[in-house]
Amino acid sequence: KRSTSSVPSALPTEPMDLSDIVFTANEAPHALASLLQSQHLMGLVVIQDGKVRFEHYAPDHAKDIQWVTFSVTKSVTSLLIGAAIQDGYIESADDPIVKYLPRLEGSEYGQSRIRDILQMASGIAWNEDYEDPASDVAIAGALNGVALTDYLYGKPRVAAPGTRFNYNTAESNLVGEVLRAAIGMNAGPYLSQKIWQPMGMAFDANWLLSSPYGRETGGCCISATLRDYARLGLFALADGVLPDGTRVLPEGWIAASTSPSQGYEGYGYKWWLYGEDRYGARGVFGQAIFIDPAAKLVVAAHSNGQVASGSDHNRELDAALIALSDYFRGL
Repeated sequence: KRSTSSVPSALPTEPMDLSDIVFTANEAPHALASLLQSQHLMGLVVIQDGKVRFEHYAPDHAKDIQWVTFSVTKSVTSLLIGAAIQDGYIESADDPIVKYLPRLEGSEYGQSRIRDILQMASGIAWNEDYEDPASDVAIAGALNGVALTDYLYGKPRVAAPGTRFNYNTAESNLVGEVLRAAIGMNAGPYLSQKIWQPMGMAFDANWLLSSPYGRETGGCCISATLRDYARLGLFALADGVLPDGTRVLPEGWIAASTSPSQGYEGYGYKWWLYGEDRYGARGVFGQAIFIDPAAKLVVAAHSNGQVASGSDHNRELDAALIALSDYFRGL
């Protein structure tokens, strides 16, 4: 559990009517108003220029209800790697993984850097098919600690480090292992100290452990309220500088994190890239934190999509995020 600040950071409200913003998804026109009526959208908050411009919750949802992030957590783990570099626990994203996890010495991971696993481009074989009970993700997607590194130790290399994108939840858990080894403590308290409390989060959050009294799952499952999702976006938008002016992330870390990688131009350091410097954190079933620096925009969404990925709802949400970005850029 992450303790909140004694005084939540202010989010002044200056509402705007955004319901008529239109977008095209699933080969049909939509308006934001129709998306809000979807049973799959649980909550949406739009913060522009530091002000809440729009906020919506489904009838059975509310401001104080935590909602699981799924893979949005990957982007949070990436933020914590940046914090560990700023604090001097990690020298560089170019450090080899085995510098912090020597138990992987002798495996193919000996050639892979922290940067490579942040970019999902280690070059190591991995099957992320959620519907295949024999896939790597089904067997080892939630492993941490020695069980994780033992499983990954024998995986073969299929590409040079940094050259091929392959979505891999275990390597986000591996990023968590690197983080904990470097900072000498669990990730949850570090998140609380570096971001959650000083950003003035309004509510506690929970982070899934791999087992009772185990380790945080670096690739998944922080549960937080919608506005606190958005505050994470505001932290990234500010380049990792807290409201009191304290720099938590190295200068330029967000720029590096959101630069296209060699393996896939649509992915950075565990951030999805939408073009024109727009980026976001995404989780299955439609969880989202979307950031557009040019528009000073952060949009956060809680969703209950039809399927994990590739759903009509996800496509509608993606199109709505871009439409909101375009709207505010045009003002």
